[in-house]
Amino acid sequence: MKPASSNRILKYLQGYPEHLQSQVRTLIDEQRLAEYLANRYGGQHSIQSDKALYSYVNSLKQENLRSAPQVDKVLFDNRLDLTHRALGLHTAVSRVQGGKLKAKKEIRIASLFKDAAPEFLEMIVVHELAHLKEHDHNKAFYKLCTYMLPDYHQREFDLRVYLTAKEVGQI
Repeated sequence: MKPASSNRILKYLQGYPEHLQSQVRTLIDEQRLAEYLANRYGGQHSIQSDKALYSYVNSLKQENLRSAPQVDKVLFDNRLDLTHRALGLHTAVSRVQGGKLKAKKEIRIASLFKDAAPEFLEMIVVHELAHLKEHDHNKAFYKLCTYMLPDYHQREFDLRVYLTAKEVGQI
């Protein structure tokens, strides 16, 4: 008889090869998903306010994307969640000021990242910062992400494992 989750659809990992999905299913069956994540990402960051998040985002931007447009507003957003398939959001709010059109750049990060490992917060911030230069999820976008964060793809995969662990109640 097959384990309970052998046919489970892992919605956050659907784009990954079957052998990786199978490994995650095994960790679910053995109740070891949280242990896997804790071994790789044991800590929690101290960024809990919008002001601290703004400072963090701007320091990463200064370090990696000095020529990108200034970010005017950064905040944790309670309305962003997994049901909307958005963990972060970048927007440009356009306003007319004195006959000129001004676009203010905003980055919103899902509030679930307040309790996540610092590596996951960094990954989602890098993702949103990359959108300042590249709007689409294309080759240039991911090249920019890996320029800012060399292990970007591993962290993105592990973030998806983290979301899966939350979904199956192992975190």
